[in-house]
Amino acid sequence: MDGAAFYRNMNMRGSTPNQAASAKATARQEQMQTNGTKPRVMDAAEGSIAVKAPVAAIYKRWLEFEEYPKFITAIKQVRKLDSNHFSALLSFNGKPHEALLEIMLRVPERKLAWRTIANDGAPHHFAAGVVYFASRPNQNTCITLRLTSSFGGAVSHRVDQYLHNFKRLVEAG
Repeated sequence: MDGAAFYRNMNMRGSTPNQAASAKATARQEQMQTNGTKPRVMDAAEGSIAVKAPVAAIYKRWLEFEEYPKFITAIKQVRKLDSNHFSALLSFNGKPHEALLEIMLRVPERKLAWRTIANDGAPHHFAAGVVYFASRPNQNTCITLRLTSSFGGAVSHRVDQYLHNFKRLVEAG
């Protein structure tokens, strides 16, 4: 893959990319209504990119949630609440949203999963992400990002952009 990104776009109605880890959240999100009659459309995409850094360093960078605004452009600010919860200021299509982020799963140097929890700032929106890390020869790491969102916008474009931003951030030092 040598720096090239691969992604695919998926449209889903009311499901998350990590159903086993968030079955309860999925059930709650499936009940969300946009106008009282129709379930909210969930857009999802997956992308992968190779980064010139060892998997341990890459995993450690992804655990630094306060640094997400440097590569995830929809996140404007993140504040740690406890070891698994963060308050985030998001912006989609020019509209600000406040969200509570929850880390769902941590598998050191292999996988990290998170989701938003509905609150007053984004009561009818949901997003979830899973990032996978795979060690490659010559101190390289393959990162695969799966993102699901009801916030709108081109999710496949955002996944590609976030991965390329992360690669530039890490490889620039």
